Amino acid sequence: MLNTEKRNEKSMHIDKMDTIDMVRIMNEENMNSVLAVEKALPEVAKAIDAITTSIENGGRLFYIGAGTSGRLGIIDAAECPPTFGVPHELVQGIIAGGNERVFKAGENEEDNYEKGVSVIKEKLNPNDFLVGISAAGGAKYILGALETAKAMGCTTACITSNAGTPITKVADIAIVCDTGAEVITGSTRLKAGNSQKFVLNMLSTCAMIKTGKVYENLMINLKPSNEKLRLRVIRITSQILGIDEDIAESLLEKNGWDIRKTVESVK
Repeated sequence: MLNTEKRNEKSMHIDKMDTIDMVRIMNEENMNSVLAVEKALPEVAKAIDAITTSIENGGRLFYIGAGTSGRLGIIDAAECPPTFGVPHELVQGIIAGGNERVFKAGENEEDNYEKGVSVIKEKLNPNDFLVGISAAGGAKYILGALETAKAMGCTTACITSNAGTPITKVADIAIVCDTGAEVITGSTRLKAGNSQKFVLNMLSTCAMIKTGKVYENLMINLKPSNEKLRLRVIRITSQILGIDEDIAESLLEKNGWDIRKTVESVK
């Protein structure tokens, strides 16, 4: 039996618990997600280095998953353009069944191997990097995608909560976060989903750092697309140059609100 399908002894009688005890157990169990990711950090680092190489060679980063796993990939991909000033095409999320499954679940979509094959043939090229996300580790849609991507020459990784499962045997890099039994048996949107989100944060963030999108710990490529971000751009420029924010704003206006260009114009 998969670890994620086992019953959690701590939550065996959660249906009879007071609300405060329910949330305490959930919070305690959530901590296991962090510990599970910690044990997988060497593989996470390998994936980041490989993603960086792909991007530097003109490739893109793709996430693919079904259900919650697919939604989490889409969330991470969507945040890369505003955070790092990169094109929307650079990091992309694919969900089994298409974008309508972001809002409406379609549990059977993960069983379609052929659609996993076809979507990869349609979207990827050999320079791209594919991350297959599946808590259980056996979704046929993800398996088809990973096998097809490898056959095309793409480098691949997987994120799962179960070791020795089919996708771990296909992916070049297997990131296994053993989060164990869920508070609600089999509900992998909980701890397993947490671990997936943590890993996705690391993959995209560190790859962007390694490809020059961050200076120290500041978002050097940030675009001022709203008032909050405009103020942040001013603040970042002020901090890098060690100048007052009103001076930073004036310099930014002269340089098209481009932080990097503004800094280079002074230094």
